[in-house]
Amino acid sequence: MTPSDVKATLSFSDGSPSMDLPLYKGSIGPDVIDIRKLYAQTGKFTYDPGFLSTASCNSTITYIDGDKGELLYRGYPIEQLAVNCDYLETCYLLLYGELPNESQKADFEDKVMHHTMVNEQMQFFLRGFRRDAHPMAVMTGLVGALSSFYHDSTDINNPEHREISAIRLIAKMPTLVAMAYKYTIGQPYIYPQNNLSYAGNFMRMMFATPCEDYKPNDVLVRAMDRIFTLHADHEQNASTSTVRLCGSSGTNPFAAIAAGVACLWGPAHGGANEACLNMLTDIQKQGGVARIGEFVSKVKDKNSGVKLMGFGHRVYKNYDPRAKLMRETCHEVLGELGLQNDPLFALAMELEKIALEDEYFVARKLYPNVDFYSGIVQRAIGIPVPLFTAIFALARTVGWIAQLNEMIGDPEYKIGRPRQLFVGATPRDVKPIAQR
Repeated sequence: MTPSDVKATLSFSDGSPSMDLPLYKGSIGPDVIDIRKLYAQTGKFTYDPGFLSTASCNSTITYIDGDKGELLYRGYPIEQLAVNCDYLETCYLLLYGELPNESQKADFEDKVMHHTMVNEQMQFFLRGFRRDAHPMAVMTGLVGALSSFYHDSTDINNPEHREISAIRLIAKMPTLVAMAYKYTIGQPYIYPQNNLSYAGNFMRMMFATPCEDYKPNDVLVRAMDRIFTLHADHEQNASTSTVRLCGSSGTNPFAAIAAGVACLWGPAHGGANEACLNMLTDIQKQGGVARIGEFVSKVKDKNSGVKLMGFGHRVYKNYDPRAKLMRETCHEVLGELGLQNDPLFALAMELEKIALEDEYFVARKLYPNVDFYSGIVQRAIGIPVPLFTAIFALARTVGWIAQLNEMIGDPEYKIGRPRQLFVGATPRDVKPIAQR
């Protein structure tokens, strides 16, 4: 952080003494006002529900400019990374700060791919779940359970432990997601195959069976790899903030990541692509493209209670840069699989067309977001809708780990402890039960 010569002065209309607050400039983005001494000097807290105007940390990992529609991983635009790098290169970048050279990439890939197996006991742990359990319920349990299998990497303050737990989590998440899927459909688990790419290995574990091996389709593997890359990190979002807050207590990395998985499950966060596909399915059941005008009218009517999922974004007030890339992948996958005329995909494309042209959506900047396209791509590949959020968690794991490691390495970090504006009862005495 670079302190600015300019200071913010806080003054009070009741005659209380004013105070100067330091101002810090980031390398890019808004300046921040340092309020750490506010309570000590004034006896007052700030009030910011949802932390919409509060910087909770300083970070060098990911930068978003929502107005410009810009996303940078370690300074590199997501558009360049998605086209020129694969997911494991992106992982290396997020973890270590720079893109790997050829030997660094080969060494990192070798480390990850030789940690893809999970303890065989995990199979018995899975059996405790109902077959129809939501995959995110299963994943929350499985990721938390990893800490019981890998005692040698649970010290969050030990750099070597953090390194090996990072590799283990990145390597084992695809295996766990595929196991959760196979369990729900009653198929045998498929063990990882280390000579495949990260995304190719995941696709094989998902779709191969003992009686028929899966031959990875390059277009679909590339699409899955891009989904991973586009979701790898997204600054201080709800699940990342959860991981940081959880990790600030000194808990082990597996527990902190499990907390992130649980937070991501929410439909307002990682569950948005699942909610989007469910919305499209509901429209299809009601008549499909022929009824889309009626659906859009309901969306515009505030009293209808009908919500448009997969459009607009909390941060981006412009076209989500990830959505542009995912849109290309979406059409590439639909073309490869000959699904352009599938009724659900035809409906999605018609809704996209309306959203990009209709003045109501354009004026409100309700552009299709990454969830809209990634949901369509995953369904086309054959991934069931309830598994979408688990795949999001798989992709985001590296971002969570990078953010957690950065926090632990920050000499200024403290256990998270938000304050509150208390509006409940003032002190009162307990009456004997007969007098209440």
